[in-house]
Amino acid sequence: MTVLTLVRHGRTAWTESTRYAGDTDVPLDDVGLAQAAALGLWAARRGFTSLTCSDLDRAQTTAAAVTATTGLPAVLDDRLREPHYGIAEGRSIAELRSADPAAVALYDADPVEHPWPGAELPARVAARGLAALRDAVARDLEGSPLVIAHSSLLRLALCAALAIPLRDYRRVMPRLDPVTLTEVLVRPGETFGLLTYNAPFDGWSS
Repeated sequence: MTVLTLVRHGRTAWTESTRYAGDTDVPLDDVGLAQAAALGLWAARRGFTSLTCSDLDRAQTTAAAVTATTGLPAVLDDRLREPHYGIAEGRSIAELRSADPAAVALYDADPVEHPWPGAELPARVAARGLAALRDAVARDLEGSPLVIAHSSLLRLALCAALAIPLRDYRRVMPRLDPVTLTEVLVRPGETFGLLTYNAPFDGWSS
């Protein structure tokens, strides 16, 4: 069995303003850089044996802090990037509710049946994210893999892994904070069990 550790990247300016960053390459802000540095110091004591991350800048910068303290090279995987959010990309929920309240109501009711117009479909995001997580484990079956990615990507992939209906991902996993830990037990046959979700690591409280 393998324990897979998942971490959301550090904070960005759009995290604080609750804007949908999606696949827009928003960099870490000063708090996010401090979070990444603290994560690196923590990771150096944990004995991780591999590191995989999204190819977006905010995930790569977070992973670079882990590389600096552990020496682990980051394997970039574009399947771990956050989805494009269509009309919601770069906008806050308040802006969207003001501009198109009907679209917000539909999305709130069922984000799978009624995704944001122009957005990547949640089922596709879940499938590519879960495939990337499985590959990260396969590369390091006897070790302790660490993956750094994004909020919606990780929540959707986890729902797919745990047989939770994707339409419920925002209800079952309503938030995933920057630089928090989610630990998953991966058993032979690639069955997943959730050990820890959205937990602060020792050294940083979000």
